[in-house]
Amino acid sequence: MSVRSRLGVLLVALAAFAGAVPTASARVTAHPPPRVPHTAVLDGARVQQTKLRLDRGDPRLRRAVGLLTARADRWLDQGPWTVVDKPRPAPGGDVHDYLSQAPYWWPSKPPTADNPWGCPYVQRDGERNPEVDSGTDRQDVEKTFDSAYDLSLAWYYTGKRRYAEKAGQILRTWFLDPATRMNPNLDHAQFIPCKYDGRAIGVIDFSQSFTSVLDALALLDTGAPGWTRTDRGRMKQWNTDFLGWLRNSDFGKAEAAATNNHGTFYDMQLAGLAYATGDEELARRTILTARTGRIAPQIAADGSQPQELTRTRSWHYSTFDLVAYTRLAAIGRHVGVNLWAYRGPDGQSLFKAVDYLLPAATASVAWPHQELEFHRYAATDVVHAAADAGDARARRAVPLLEAPPGGDLWALRPAAEQLDSIAG
Repeated sequence: MSVRSRLGVLLVALAAFAGAVPTASARVTAHPPPRVPHTAVLDGARVQQTKLRLDRGDPRLRRAVGLLTARADRWLDQGPWTVVDKPRPAPGGDVHDYLSQAPYWWPSKPPTADNPWGCPYVQRDGERNPEVDSGTDRQDVEKTFDSAYDLSLAWYYTGKRRYAEKAGQILRTWFLDPATRMNPNLDHAQFIPCKYDGRAIGVIDFSQSFTSVLDALALLDTGAPGWTRTDRGRMKQWNTDFLGWLRNSDFGKAEAAATNNHGTFYDMQLAGLAYATGDEELARRTILTARTGRIAPQIAADGSQPQELTRTRSWHYSTFDLVAYTRLAAIGRHVGVNLWAYRGPDGQSLFKAVDYLLPAATASVAWPHQELEFHRYAATDVVHAAADAGDARARRAVPLLEAPPGGDLWALRPAAEQLDSIAG
């Protein structure tokens, strides 16, 4: 073989070797695969796969990520919030106790020096008293929960440090820092001036969205910058203490006995906390009991929810209750319970309950019950959940749904949220 031929063979071999071995710069820029988050409601494996698709440039996810980061960006210059900032402490006198006011109770008299609250208070169902948004922790806790969730999701999908650091700051301020932390109880939730220092139904202030915090924590636990092992341990202890209060307090027990959306949300919160803190047996038992204890008595054979239909905001409460059911079903997936498969003695099921909403959700028929403020998009997430669970009617309805304010983020966080804002 000539010198020129041998040189050609050598060059070919060197080129092949260079193509097979990554360069130093390629090794530096390679990223490890994202960890699967141990989420309570979200499907962690599905979230991981979505992240991998995003990293590979899936164009169908780009718009959703843009919507998510737009939400997260708005939180960057807000907060953190704390229970100790309210103008006056809860009735017990401890500034670290959470305080909120019953939303539908109004003063019946003009305030005077002798009667500064305008007592007695009277109920006006579905009409929100603006007092509840000032002087209590209600709005601040909503901002804490929503921001922690949005920021943690944004960090997981983009890897941008600023989102993780802001989420960590918000969570530490509300739950962990000694000077600003909240005590793990809801003894003074939804108080009524001159009437009650707190009420059992105030548990729903947390149960309607605290499981989003559990998922935010799980996302951060996959390696978020600034979120330490100490943070994880102290947060788990807070959740364990709160779970104990939820199970053993008089208010917690009373809420567990509720037979409408309050009871459904209680079960969902209990199961989520149990799963997140390692008590999978309690989570499983809670979800199994919900079949005959919640679905059978609360959902009618035609899929309607009679107790929610009696409300002045029947559409809101029908979708609201299904947020709890679909999230409870999502937790059930982690502990081997298929809540979607349950059929009651009269054929009651979660699929029927969602299907009952489809005509109004798709704007094909007007909602036939009383509703003070109809928002079609309130049903969007629960229809998505049913479609994912195998409901053919719901799947056909998905293209006809109305996107909620801020856009449809189901592709990134496939777990139903309360999309129309109203409390209790």
